[in-house]
Amino acid sequence: MASRRALVLGGYGLIGSAVMRALRAAGYEVAGVGRSRRAALMSDPEAEWIIRDIAALATEDWRRLSAGAHVVVNAAGALQDGARDDLEAIHVRMIERLVAATGGRAVRIVQISAAGASQSASSAFFRTKARGDAIIAAGAQDWTILRPTLVLSPHAYGGTALLRAAAALPLCLPRLLPGAQVQTVFVGDVAAAVVACADGHVRAGTIADLTEPQARPFGDLLARIRRWQGFGDAPFRPRIPERVVDLAGRCADLLGRLGWRSPLRSTAIRALREGVRGDPAPWIAAGGPPCRGLEATLAALPATAQERLFARFYLALPLAIATLALFWGVSGLLALADISRAAAILTDRGASTGLAGFAAIGGAIADICLGLAILVRPLARRAALGMMALSLAYLAASLPLAPDLWSDPLGPMVKVVPAGVLAFLVWFLMEER
Repeated sequence: MASRRALVLGGYGLIGSAVMRALRAAGYEVAGVGRSRRAALMSDPEAEWIIRDIAALATEDWRRLSAGAHVVVNAAGALQDGARDDLEAIHVRMIERLVAATGGRAVRIVQISAAGASQSASSAFFRTKARGDAIIAAGAQDWTILRPTLVLSPHAYGGTALLRAAAALPLCLPRLLPGAQVQTVFVGDVAAAVVACADGHVRAGTIADLTEPQARPFGDLLARIRRWQGFGDAPFRPRIPERVVDLAGRCADLLGRLGWRSPLRSTAIRALREGVRGDPAPWIAAGGPPCRGLEATLAALPATAQERLFARFYLALPLAIATLALFWGVSGLLALADISRAAAILTDRGASTGLAGFAAIGGAIADICLGLAILVRPLARRAALGMMALSLAYLAASLPLAPDLWSDPLGPMVKVVPAGVLAFLVWFLMEER
């Protein structure tokens, strides 16, 4: 029997990576498509990868990419418009070109949408997802649209990572979004559903939610995740006001313009507030295998030391980045505000006025630039590397020019060391996925 070929768009994402593994296990020849070679190789260095920006591909490009494919799985998506994402391009225009490219050929399209997708939804994410679904339903010959609820996976990314982090707060379990009702689905069940569709075990033209049967309040889900992690009950359960949650969402939206894909953006908050709900009945009626409930999902995901460490670290990284931005930015501004005093550190020790002024102004500007650059996602790792380099330069220059600063009771040079180490940790720990 000739090998069947599957193309998985967004193949290194949370759902896409699970789908690629499941299709390979089912005997498919699988190729993943994504725009980041680094993220792709980190996800699966042995897989076949096609590195393309799917939002920018023309119809003819899709015709070439999909040639020979029996199945195309679209697991690509974005939560909100930002520096790196355009919802209209990813969820709508890309679908239009893909459907046009596969027209007239026996290609099965499996679309991973989202529970709650509707053209009258309150958020652009759900509206554009629904428009893409409609294009597939109207124009593709052989298609299935799957709409998962909140996906739980061994891999923590996006909303599931934030869920883990919030549940793992030391001594504290926040109470927020009290009216939100949430249903979950195991990522393995989503991948199995894709394989069932690809194999033809689910009738073409099916639009179905993938979800457990039972919904629960968001606070109950958070508490259950904490128990699963092994942290036990939290002695403090502060209620987080709605306006504070909304403010956090607006701040995350601003960070999205700087390239950060925070799962706390206003779209995610609105979706949670409205409830992440689905109906499993159409999926079962179409011949699909049932999705397991939350307890069975967590039983399939044993919480290890790595899980607990990641959950605590997830919120520590943005705190470290904010600390570095504040430390370097404020230190540079203070130096510029009193440049003569900053230069006096060198002139009082015998340096020329010109050299001291140049070093003080140059150092202050460099500090400010690095403090701003670390807030921009594409520049953050390089900014952390620059902070390490500049810290070493300050330390090295102080030895011949101002060695007495090392014995200063306030420790101005000693304090450079932890700042450099913190920058190293940010540089070392940041990654795409």
